[in-house]
Amino acid sequence: MSFDAKTVCAQLIDWIRNWFEENGKGCNAIVGLSGGKDSSIVAAACVAALGKDRVIGVSMPNGIQPDIDDAKAVADHLDIKYIVVNIKDSVDGLINAIKASGQPELTRQAQINLPPRIRMSTLYAISQCNNGRVANTCNLSEDWVGYSTRYGDSAGDFSPLSNLTVHEVIEVGLELGLPEYLVKKVPSDGLSGKTDEDNLGFTYAALDRYIRTGICEDEEVKARIDRLNRINKFKLQLMPSFKPEI
Repeated sequence: MSFDAKTVCAQLIDWIRNWFEENGKGCNAIVGLSGGKDSSIVAAACVAALGKDRVIGVSMPNGIQPDIDDAKAVADHLDIKYIVVNIKDSVDGLINAIKASGQPELTRQAQINLPPRIRMSTLYAISQCNNGRVANTCNLSEDWVGYSTRYGDSAGDFSPLSNLTVHEVIEVGLELGLPEYLVKKVPSDGLSGKTDEDNLGFTYAALDRYIRTGICEDEEVKARIDRLNRINKFKLQLMPSFKPEI
């Protein structure tokens, strides 16, 4: 797969700059910094497009976050304003309130998806206090198989990476001059101790190749990717609305 990172990086920076001119002239980019490559690269691209004074990084640990030092390292490297909001009390408070309502114990999936949704609410609160626009940090590979939380990390006002695969995102990150250890960091869910690839059941290399070329020799992997793509497409579509015949 041929990919011209230099050209795409320049196009990305122009796209962000133009988007803000049309949708928030003078506004700031609000980026949730997780310590992972995607949020780091989005922050770096926003700095390149808007300048460091118009980018705010926000870390939102749920109690203790093992890689929060990496998020801080990104903010220091880019020399941007950095805010830490610990969401543990909010997460625990909502779980306890739901239990108190008589609702049975939250399912594991409900508990996994709750923090990302609270993080997005936090980003929008900070955004509204700082003349901001919230960056979405998902990439094409994750979106393709639904590896995101609807109204959580899948939300945002603008999405710099949603048409770039993991491999392409890494190349853009290196082009932006971010430290290699951050750009090539192995993604994990931060919950189970497993990598994203462990959870998905296939590698991003295989997924990226299938997305760009349609080729996947492993029929079992191909079937799994196709199934995940099919059942998760709704996450990327506008909410269906009833249209009365009036």
